[in-house]
Amino acid sequence: MKGEAALASMLRRSADRFYTVPGYPISGLAALLDAEIAVNEKVALEYALGDSLAGRRAAVVVKHVGLNACADPLVNATTQGLRGGVVVVAGDDVDVMASQNAQDSRYYGELAEIPVLEPGIATCRQAVETAFEASETFSRAALLRVTPSLLDADIPDGEIERTSGTGRLADPGLTLAGRVADADRRTAAMFAWSRDSALNRMTGGTVGVGTCSGTSEVVTVYPPPADPALLADTCEHGRPFLREHRFCEPPALSGTPERMESRGYHKTFCRECPFHSVFALMRERGLLAICDMGCSVLAMNPPYRVGEASYGLGSSIAVAATSTRVALTGDYALLHSGINALIDVYEKQKPLLCIVLKNNRMGMTGGHPTPDIHKYLTWAEPITVAAGDKATLREVLYVSGEPRTVVVEGTCPEDGRHETVAY
Repeated sequence: MKGEAALASMLRRSADRFYTVPGYPISGLAALLDAEIAVNEKVALEYALGDSLAGRRAAVVVKHVGLNACADPLVNATTQGLRGGVVVVAGDDVDVMASQNAQDSRYYGELAEIPVLEPGIATCRQAVETAFEASETFSRAALLRVTPSLLDADIPDGEIERTSGTGRLADPGLTLAGRVADADRRTAAMFAWSRDSALNRMTGGTVGVGTCSGTSEVVTVYPPPADPALLADTCEHGRPFLREHRFCEPPALSGTPERMESRGYHKTFCRECPFHSVFALMRERGLLAICDMGCSVLAMNPPYRVGEASYGLGSSIAVAATSTRVALTGDYALLHSGINALIDVYEKQKPLLCIVLKNNRMGMTGGHPTPDIHKYLTWAEPITVAAGDKATLREVLYVSGEPRTVVVEGTCPEDGRHETVAY
């Protein structure tokens, strides 16, 4: 069986959902998986993260340059956490056969602090399940790097059983600094995992990575799987990533991750925020939302606690479409990158309530003006309601079997400041 078919077989066994933006060298793999094509790679990963929140495993199949579009949610997921495993299968066009560059996807391992696996012929099947296990163990996405040489190789027959595991979301009681510190603890454990992995075979001499031959063989290429001296001589496709990163060390850990309780306060919306009525109604109706970055992320804090997770600016729509079905976003976040997901959701008629808080400003970054979103949303036929119109809000804020966009208009107070409330 060719590597492409073997990978497809194992991915089908290990995952529940598949998303892609096709391109060389992974188009055939995506077709074998019958993966859902998304409007872009960022949306594909956000759909997968939504599946994860709902307890499903999901794989995202992209080519190396497409991985760049995933960067924001990929990095944010490490701090936010997840439940079901999420594996990004990145196909690297190392010989630039059909791409504009020869980018090496493995460098995202260091940037996003995620486990990176590059299987060889003998480890191809096991590496898929191991990647999902690692994603759930460390509560972040995992990266499975493949190259044309593996996709075209002859892979031995075999069956690998799926295991059942789960990750966890960031503790809502932690401060943002506390969440980073907590994620760093799992990153440190990830270094030990790589060194202990049974997928690696360390016998000295030249280290082969993927389908490159060597006396030793490595699959868990990040974090580094052995002492630096053992990784000095490597044979790799593309750049010498493993050799360059052999001196990487786990993050330094100090103290207990900071909690809001120990800090003594949490942040919430401005006292005069026009959207309090929206959050109060969501809480009353039990509408659990995926929050966007911006002011809407404060809905995860007391007193409302109507937000489950947030994976970066413009991320709430696609994540919510495959999880809670309620997205809470600001007008700037929508224009920044959320509108791509909204287009995809409407095209596929995914059931979603998208609540847009329209205040015509970038509330978290200095109050800079934002373009009026109405002329860019006419195709969605949004329902527009004033933030103070509680009666109409009660009529329109509900989840139906189709996509609906509700634009709630309000004016932020001059010189408004997010409240700091004693915890």
